Amino acid sequence: MTLQEKASLLSGANFWNTKPVKRLNIPSITLTDGPHGLRKQAGAADHLGLGESVKATCFPTAAALASSWDENLLQRVGEALGNEAAANKVSVLLGPGLNIVRDPLAGRAFEYFSEDPYIAGKLAAAMVRGIQTHGVAATPKHFAVNSQEYLRMSINEVVDERTMREIYLEGFRRVVQESKPKMIMTSYNKINGTYASENGHTLQDILVKEWNYSGATVTDWGGNNNRVAGLKVGSTLEMPSSNGATDKEIYEAVKDGTLDESILDTQVNKLLSVVFETTEAIKNAQPSDLDVHHELAVEAAERSMVLLKNDSHVLPIASGTRIALIGDFAQTPRYQGAGSSLVNPTRVISAVDAFTDNDLIELIGYEPGFKRTGGKSTSLIRKAVALAKKAEVVIVFIGLDEAKEAEGIDRKTMELPANQLALLSAISAVDTNVVVVSAAGGPVEMPFADDVASIIHSSLGGQGVGKAVANIITGLRTPSGKLAVSYPFTYSDVPTANYFPGQEKTAEHREGLYVGYRYYETAEVAVRYPFGFGLSYTTFSYSNIVVKEKSVTFSITNDGDIAGEEVAQLYIQPPKGATFRPVRELKAFTKVSLQPGQMKKVTVDFDSHTFAHYHVSAKAWVIAKGEYKIEIGASVQDIRLKASLNVKGIADTQEVQKLKSYPSGNIKNVSDKEFETLLGRPRPIALWNRNNRLTPEDTVMQMKYSRLLGRLLYGLLRLAQKVLFVLKKPNLANNMEFIMNLPFSRIPGFAGGKISNQAIERFLKVI
Repeated sequence: MTLQEKASLLSGANFWNTKPVKRLNIPSITLTDGPHGLRKQAGAADHLGLGESVKATCFPTAAALASSWDENLLQRVGEALGNEAAANKVSVLLGPGLNIVRDPLAGRAFEYFSEDPYIAGKLAAAMVRGIQTHGVAATPKHFAVNSQEYLRMSINEVVDERTMREIYLEGFRRVVQESKPKMIMTSYNKINGTYASENGHTLQDILVKEWNYSGATVTDWGGNNNRVAGLKVGSTLEMPSSNGATDKEIYEAVKDGTLDESILDTQVNKLLSVVFETTEAIKNAQPSDLDVHHELAVEAAERSMVLLKNDSHVLPIASGTRIALIGDFAQTPRYQGAGSSLVNPTRVISAVDAFTDNDLIELIGYEPGFKRTGGKSTSLIRKAVALAKKAEVVIVFIGLDEAKEAEGIDRKTMELPANQLALLSAISAVDTNVVVVSAAGGPVEMPFADDVASIIHSSLGGQGVGKAVANIITGLRTPSGKLAVSYPFTYSDVPTANYFPGQEKTAEHREGLYVGYRYYETAEVAVRYPFGFGLSYTTFSYSNIVVKEKSVTFSITNDGDIAGEEVAQLYIQPPKGATFRPVRELKAFTKVSLQPGQMKKVTVDFDSHTFAHYHVSAKAWVIAKGEYKIEIGASVQDIRLKASLNVKGIADTQEVQKLKSYPSGNIKNVSDKEFETLLGRPRPIALWNRNNRLTPEDTVMQMKYSRLLGRLLYGLLRLAQKVLFVLKKPNLANNMEFIMNLPFSRIPGFAGGKISNQAIERFLKVI
């Protein structure tokens, strides 16, 4: 290949395709969004799900699928995704997403599995294995430490090395080593001062040298900052097209000796492996059976639903019961989030449709009860209450609307809309048998929990969610889902409440290791529903724990008269020592299916990381010797069996002195000085300098600090956003937020090279 050809291969031909080299019969391949369903755009290309895409099966989002705790299910969903990708001649499916749900308000929390890296890694690995059975490439994302949408393209995620290893990279390590993905997508953000797409520590030192990753990487769309710098540390493919601008940068860098051509050759080889392997696989692709995939989507939603409350065994509803369906989401379900993951489903089944077709109950009517996007609704509540009075059981569908959970924005609050809470209050006053079905991709505050009989967390359950809800409620399917994120009482209880979403330049991870349940358990903070929690229509007992050097064995019995599935969770408590650690951490899980009265013996193996923590000074994972508590639980707070194991290892040594907050887990108000001690370096500057002239590294939002013209342009963008919300165009309104968070330097990339860097410089001088 010529130098020009090699350089040109490493950026896109357009928004979704790589460049071909016809002279050498190197084909172009298609990359497409697809964490929970194929989004192959048929018309105009865009990054935020605004344009029409081909019909595809919309499976439950990652946040929902994680509640299944079912690796086999995730692999089957992955196989269906891989099949639809191959059948549509898509070589690279951009998913799954497995960033840590650091904070429940994170805008893309619905696209990620969990607050815990172990379950996130295991489930993502299963999905990757499934996708790649069809020869197409899965693309775990976003590597790494991507924890917020606010200023996501410029924010510097400031995190200490141990926290980064144990929390934010551990899921990716499991995926790389257990399922060998063909491609990995880098994130937009900086990691400790260096953009993820050119971060040598994460891309080379860790991903390649430690984990032995041999596949390709791809930037998130528009995520390139310095093309040559990225290439030097392993950034393979830049997307979308730069219309030759970055090809020229690579060519000139090789010519002037600042880039060794062997580095270019290595990345070209990695990309060509993906191109040729996936192209050959697609030739033999089998057509998709979308009916079968739809039924799998229904099953996945059923297995992922979490029964949070069931007083007096209201559920399952007895045959012949007269029920009323209330809530806008019963008729028009929330089944997926907004943004680049938005799928054009092959069909959508609402709860109204599903209950109408269900012969086990008598549906007496439906009322919307509230305005979907908020606002007072006295007349809607009055009609809903009148219907509720006629029913034996009232099923109320609540949740977050499409504008609340989307790529490009973070949620402002964990509260549900006031009109929905008013509806629930009014109905609870006239009916005691109220079942709430909550549709949200992340935790919400539930002040009504004590006033209703039953609560089902349906999450964002995909195109079959309506049928799945009906099957759970009527007992055709026994719920078996368990929470993969904690449900705090209020947002003020969240460990990151004082730190999220970061300031203008930095997002400081002052909570350190104490994300999610690691904080609640260590600091002894009560939650409404703990990590790993979920009820069933039957009950299970645990017995006969036996711990050996490399495994633990125990028995589970179904004590009820209904078949069911139980998720048994293995937690470890480390010995008290010099190194601070969370009081309890998930290290394994297994999902067991049991008939009434049946007992099964279960063995769970330990692995190399079960007892290990990352030692910063040694730059390695180490095991501190001592007595570890082995706990088997139905949730992180419902520990059924305990045993101890003396583990061989090294003497525990205190790495960081003068830390007062971290040993206790009381990290809500960590001082600047203590955080710097944890980091081992000074904190970077957190705020923009309002007095400096704008540079390409600054964001569109910073025009509000510029001259009059810049301030006027910023005001127009904000006005346009408000108008779009009034016109009920939430996706377009959120797109305005995406634009305002955009660094000026990224505009040429999104414009496909039609706007030059020089034009940006001239514009910045004017404003």
